[in-house]
Amino acid sequence: MGGARPGTDPGPTVVAVGLGPAGPEFVPPAVLDVVGSAAVCFARTTRHPAAALLAAHAPGGVVALDHHYEAHDRFEDVYAAMVEELVAAAIAAHGAGRGAVAYAVPGSPLVAERSVTLLRADPRVRTEVVPALSFLDLAWARLGVDPLEAGVRLVDGTDFAAGAAGERGPLLVGQCHARAVLSAVKLAADDLAGEDAGRRAVLLHHLGLDDERVVEVAWSELDRTLEPDHLTSVWVPALAPPVGAELVALDELVRTLRQRCPWDRLQTHGSLGRHLLEEAYEALDAVEAVAGAEPDVPPEAVAHLEEELGDLLFQVYFHARLAAETGWFTMADVAHALRTKLVARHPHVFGDAEADTPEEVAARWEVLKKAEKGRTSVTDGIPGALPALALAAKLQRKAASLGLEGPGADERRRLVDTGLAALARSQEGGPGASGETLEAPPATVAAVGDLLFALADGARQAGVDPESALRRAALAFRDRLRAAEAAGGGTVTAAPGDPPAEDGALRGPAGGTE
Repeated sequence: MGGARPGTDPGPTVVAVGLGPAGPEFVPPAVLDVVGSAAVCFARTTRHPAAALLAAHAPGGVVALDHHYEAHDRFEDVYAAMVEELVAAAIAAHGAGRGAVAYAVPGSPLVAERSVTLLRADPRVRTEVVPALSFLDLAWARLGVDPLEAGVRLVDGTDFAAGAAGERGPLLVGQCHARAVLSAVKLAADDLAGEDAGRRAVLLHHLGLDDERVVEVAWSELDRTLEPDHLTSVWVPALAPPVGAELVALDELVRTLRQRCPWDRLQTHGSLGRHLLEEAYEALDAVEAVAGAEPDVPPEAVAHLEEELGDLLFQVYFHARLAAETGWFTMADVAHALRTKLVARHPHVFGDAEADTPEEVAARWEVLKKAEKGRTSVTDGIPGALPALALAAKLQRKAASLGLEGPGADERRRLVDTGLAALARSQEGGPGASGETLEAPPATVAAVGDLLFALADGARQAGVDPESALRRAALAFRDRLRAAEAAGGGTVTAAPGDPPAEDGALRGPAGGTE
């Protein structure tokens, strides 16, 4: 614990003290000394076996902060609210000349105690710490594990999926205060490492108390063995999560290719550009093959989608490796920046904003993006090199996100009729054998452009991505063309005559992450 120099005013002060991992016998005497001399004592929670000891030693009384758990949905908001109450109390006590306030927390203030971390970072108060045993000390004793030698990683059960990503174990999972948390840990580990019937864990419950339980369980029984509470944790001896491990291995593979492969050594961002585009189109083909076959997608289509997404991911990793070699950024920076952006763009998920419909989400997305990037228009950042139909649909979606709808149905029909009439007039002379004609008059070009733009707008409003729809029709025509070639001639029909895709099969994306 730090201290102010003799004769100096330390300012508003909070002394964070630990209650130890279990009963009163684990509370250090120094903690009781602090509580006895404090202006007032706060307890993060009274749901602790040693919490009752505070009242007997705190002349200024004990203020429980449990009510904050009921007032907020997120732990981060709970701890922030606690800090505000503690800071206000410390400032008031200092102003009245009553000295510091004490803040008692379970275990040790410096182990898995987010509220103390926030307090120590708050410039409005001076925070001192009186340590105590944590639940970790009892866990190592019961497990017979040296955490340094074993290389144990401590993970928060409420954020297990993110905290355990890329970890192989062993892991000690704290904050397993409810069955829902244990269930989430179990399911997240299955997602990370795949279902493993042989995997086992150890439940550590009420360590140091009379009803202490240390139980080895099958992974499937993790959330079915006992009723957990705030004194429950889980020991995971081994966890090999393919998601994190495979991504790390891929990053290392790209590094090796750059060092040892003559072709890969020569590549640049520019030379890889066309490969990125080709892989994106191939991935799109695989996506549309799956979408067109839903809900009964054949296994070979699923395997093809997996392969093409991998090829596209390789391009991302390759560009990140080139950037890392230049000193610009790493793959980890790319992932972190994306995660940060997605959190900021979804305040209705990670913040206090509300959005009940996809339209409200899209509208807020555009506003946030403009503010974030300093853009003056929602059209800024849209690549002009997009395929024409995709460009038209994207601009139309941007307009709709601002409530600026384009022509109505009657106006679209007029534009379609005008464009078709212009096409008919332009063909009166008849095309050449190859189907090519001389350059059309500007008025015809404009009318056909309006025709296609109107069709794209109508498709968008019907929930159909025009680029995907045209590609699908073109590929169907390709198949009929091949059939006509194989038959030695005949007519290739203009309309496939196939049944329309199921509703939603060709719906376009909501907007991406650009």
